[in-house]
Amino acid sequence: MGFLEVSGLAKSYGQTRVFSNINLNIKEGELVTLLGPSGCGKSTLLRCIAGLTDLDQGSISVLGQDITSLVPQKRGIGMVFQSYALFPNLTVAGNIAFGLKMQGLPAQECEQRVADAVALVELQGQENKPVQQLSGGQRQRVALARALVVRPRILLLDEPLSALDARIRKNLQEEIRRIQLQLKLTTIFVTHDQEEAMLLSDRIFLMHGGHIVQHGSAESVYTRPASAFVAGFMGSYNLLGVSQSRALLGLEIKGQLAIRPESIYLVRSGQLGLPELGQQYPATVRHHQLLGNVIRYHLDVEGSSERLMVDELNRSSAYLLPAGAAVSLQFNRQELQEVQ
Repeated sequence: MGFLEVSGLAKSYGQTRVFSNINLNIKEGELVTLLGPSGCGKSTLLRCIAGLTDLDQGSISVLGQDITSLVPQKRGIGMVFQSYALFPNLTVAGNIAFGLKMQGLPAQECEQRVADAVALVELQGQENKPVQQLSGGQRQRVALARALVVRPRILLLDEPLSALDARIRKNLQEEIRRIQLQLKLTTIFVTHDQEEAMLLSDRIFLMHGGHIVQHGSAESVYTRPASAFVAGFMGSYNLLGVSQSRALLGLEIKGQLAIRPESIYLVRSGQLGLPELGQQYPATVRHHQLLGNVIRYHLDVEGSSERLMVDELNRSSAYLLPAGAAVSLQFNRQELQEVQ
């Protein structure tokens, strides 16, 4: 039995189905991510677990107790929204303490819990500031502290970082993971960002069209996609059809061949290549993209209509291949994946 079990959930609005037959089994202390494109149903699913949106069918249980019909306040669930949802007329401490006061806790206990939550999200010295004076990243920390201060059994995070700039988002990703591990808090994180999901998650549940199409560790979902959709969503896979796979690599497949950009190796003029990878395929550089510490080359393969993407570490500008450069490609055949 899992800590949180979701069985056969379905939700529609009129004739529009949001999701159906959703099943989740989440361990205590685990951080799982609901990942998928906009409109796949992940945020609605989170709201159903929280009790903020009614279900059409299915059940939700925590430690074997059915909570499907419980009101949100009795589920022991904390939730952080993308929009912060803070009270603009209250201070940082006032916002964090709001849920405790609604529970009728003594003032001294409220004060201690707020101080602990402030320290947990590293906002010491900001307690008496109006939230309107805080940055976006600080406001999201307040929202996180407000959810944690009531000591929930489960924490739900609905794209909490998507409105923040890249530097702040990275810092808060690390903070959320640190806090989650420190508290051993069962957490469900919703995002459409693959990199964020892979960075944070113990497991990823990838949704598409109202269904969970694959789940597992970040490594397994990325390296062993179950379908062409998963391959396309989780990474910039090269996808070859039946005839292309046969013509280029001599492989007989029934669906599509998914090739990660880092599973193809560039052999520059004058280099010998890797003997263990075997045959080399002549190609020409079309152009490149700078992706920070990675260079992504787009190449035309000689004698083929295929244009492939290949990723290399960005070692130095002196190592960069210009457009028109003649190279050879080698494929790590152990990392090729057939998908439907």
